[in-house]
Amino acid sequence: MKKRVLITIIVIVALILIWLFVRFIIGGNEDSWIKDSKGMWIKHGVPSQTPTEVLGQQEAIVCALALFQEKKQEGMEFSSQCLGTCGDYAIDVVHVLRTSEDNLKENQCADYPENVKHFIELDKDGNIFRIV
Repeated sequence: MKKRVLITIIVIVALILIWLFVRFIIGGNEDSWIKDSKGMWIKHGVPSQTPTEVLGQQEAIVCALALFQEKKQEGMEFSSQCLGTCGDYAIDVVHVLRTSEDNLKENQCADYPENVKHFIELDKDGNIFRIV
């Protein structure tokens, strides 16, 4: 009887160890940052740290939305134009769905890609369309 209990305990411990190995070693880190379909970094689980690139994008988004509101209060009519830059991001207003007008050089930020590496595209209502 004691032998049967001991074997059962060993089997249960072995199964738990196998599950832990598969879940955490092979399964990878569940707590991380991933990009959504728009290119925006979002939390996946509960990451212990926020990478520098995520913080930079978050700051640029706050800046871009503030820049949009500032231009809106100044009375700007939004179509397809560059609003400026926020950190390492150019801020563009584009049509949703994009049109050929959005690809015209005069409607794009001159700083991209020479002086900034990324861009945030907003629609005419100030919603994020895409981040690259």
